[in-house]
Amino acid sequence: MMNRFEGPGGREAGIRYLDGDFQVTSPGAFVRCAVTGESIPLDELRYWSVARQEPYVSAAVSLDREIVMNPDLRSRR
Repeated sequence: MMNRFEGPGGREAGIRYLDGDFQVTSPGAFVRCAVTGESIPLDELRYWSVARQEPYVSAAVSLDREIVMNPDLRSRR
């Protein structure tokens, strides 16, 4: 039985992250979360950083990464 990332489209995509959208620069089925390493299918990709060009698996992971990268945000929580 093949998992969802095997087969012809089963490789990691190259992505350019834009404001509110992303552009596929090399074909693939998924990207890896910059924090957790989890595979994110392109049709489920919702969170990323344009400045760091990084994808995130969830809003919580994205927020945690922002706080790590910008410690001053911690006092605003």
